[in-house]
Amino acid sequence: MSSGRGDTPAEKVALKKTITLFQGVAIIVGIIIGSGIFVSPVGILMHTKSVGFSLIMWAICGVYNTLCAVCYAELGAAMPQSGGEYVYIKRAFGDYPAFVCLWINFLLICPVGIAALSLICSLYILQPIFPDCDVPELPQRLFAVCIVCLLIGINIRNVKWATRVQVVITTCKLVALAIIIVIGFIYFGKDMKTQGEVESFQNSFEDSDYSAGAIALSFYSGFWAYSGWSYLNFLTEELVDPNRNLPRAIMISMVLVISIYLVTNIAYLAVLSPTSMLKSTAVAVTFAGQTMGVMSWLMPILIAVSVMGTMNGTALSMSRLFFIGAQNNHMPHFMGMIQYKYLTPASSLFVILALVTCFQSSNDIWYLIEMEGFGFATVLTVVFAGQAYLRYKEPDMKRPIKVPVALPIALSVISLAIVVLTFYQKPSESLMALGLILFGSVFYVIGNRWQNKPRELQTKINSINKFFQRLFLVIPPDNPDEVEWE
Repeated sequence: MSSGRGDTPAEKVALKKTITLFQGVAIIVGIIIGSGIFVSPVGILMHTKSVGFSLIMWAICGVYNTLCAVCYAELGAAMPQSGGEYVYIKRAFGDYPAFVCLWINFLLICPVGIAALSLICSLYILQPIFPDCDVPELPQRLFAVCIVCLLIGINIRNVKWATRVQVVITTCKLVALAIIIVIGFIYFGKDMKTQGEVESFQNSFEDSDYSAGAIALSFYSGFWAYSGWSYLNFLTEELVDPNRNLPRAIMISMVLVISIYLVTNIAYLAVLSPTSMLKSTAVAVTFAGQTMGVMSWLMPILIAVSVMGTMNGTALSMSRLFFIGAQNNHMPHFMGMIQYKYLTPASSLFVILALVTCFQSSNDIWYLIEMEGFGFATVLTVVFAGQAYLRYKEPDMKRPIKVPVALPIALSVISLAIVVLTFYQKPSESLMALGLILFGSVFYVIGNRWQNKPRELQTKINSINKFFQRLFLVIPPDNPDEVEWE
């Protein structure tokens, strides 16, 4: 196959290890710190019903996600292949469980996450234009579509552009959080001098809701805020010295994010009362409006850029997952092809764009977040169960990093408990997510297990693949396992 770069001779298509430790940290931090710290403070506070318990839940969610990330570091170092949890589940439990994991990512985690983020990003940008009323629905959704189209276009055109954009965006979001933290602690210091104690922290555990349902739902808000730590595992083959840099990048990123989140929440509460936070649809914008004066317009822009970073990183990582899934006959064949000129997984990115556009029609962002959280907890349950099972199934597997087997077992049980509690607390969202997951089994049977299809049906399937192949200008790679993304 020609390299697709003019008249140059064909060359071996192989993954390049170009992602350094610094870039790995930037990718993880850039994905994690998106809308979570600007929206989830409301979600966690809404369910815990007290300032003190909400801060504890922030810390618990951070520690829990860090332990999960450590387990992923073991799996990523032992199986240094792009594809992340899809590869790990396939190794442990086989073909169908791996497909279910892929389907959850394909239909729930990736498009739902990007759709919710795009709506939040659009809200932050347009909120200053409508300071005294809600942002109209139509312009918010149209602007959200434009944002997603821009990011998908960048990823289709050039992967290096996408990674450079990610580093710039990570810098912008850290600047936004630094502004919030500095201003918040200035207010905190003033209140301590004048009143002796900041009002938001008086009787901070009063009216706390310690019920299992409240804890599960606040956990989902925490999942949303911390989600993204696993995405570097989708790019393991492009990471320089993955056995060393993957765990380092994960640990540095998680410690940094937990610290930033806790300090930012304290800064919020130094300025805003819990009641005003719960009433706000854009907490950081409300914060800026009360503290930054004429410069308050800057905060929505910085936050919108921050949210775009998470969207960009998600599209970058997940498109590789779907590309690999197509190579294993778990996705349509055209999704396992690359754009002949730019050598990018253009067809996978276009499909992500189409799904995101569908989910953007939702009227309830929190409904989307809770559906994504259900899917994420389900995947974690299976991944950690598989990690423990691999200790028995393949005891001699080379594991450069090795955690106590009790850790993935405990995390699998906790994740399963969260899934069960969600069924009890949010049956509508859970049943909808489960229905979408089960719906995928039909495609698995038709596309993967049904080998001897009637000639007419197989001809139609081939025609559909050829149509999309021509539409997206994609071709099969020489070696699907060794693709050089440029």
